[in-house]
Amino acid sequence: MPADLRIEQVPITHPDARVLVDAVQQEYVVRYGGPDHSPLVPDDLAPPSGAFYVGYLDDAPVATGAWRFRDDVERLGSTRPAEVKRMYVAPSARRQALAHLMLAHLEDSARAAGADVMILETGTAQPEAMELYVGAGYEPVEPFGHYRWSPQNRCYARRLG
Repeated sequence: MPADLRIEQVPITHPDARVLVDAVQQEYVVRYGGPDHSPLVPDDLAPPSGAFYVGYLDDAPVATGAWRFRDDVERLGSTRPAEVKRMYVAPSARRQALAHLMLAHLEDSARAAGADVMILETGTAQPEAMELYVGAGYEPVEPFGHYRWSPQNRCYARRLG
């Protein structure tokens, strides 16, 4: 049974967000040898361009997820998909279905803002992420984004319906 995750929309500059974003960057260093260098402007993850969320168990920040519109990417017939960014669950809170809950929240909020497709890029050093997305109905699509040239890059998309 999934944990009781409370999800709040906050700016990416919020102290709880910063702690978790720093943690995911450290995980990228371990898995890929360096942090994520994808261009990311904080305003991209704020309305009306996108949204950033922190998930809490009790009062502890344990998960993040965000999305931003990508008018420059066309996948699955959408010319204005929303891109998943900064999905992360702290190691102490894993294996409680929190990533599933956050992903569903991102999809619902992006759909409410007008997105009809969600897109994302991940990498082969994150097999659990690829499993999450495929299990949630995402399908492989042509690479896009900052790391589209990398043989480790994996891109996915899902119609929101």
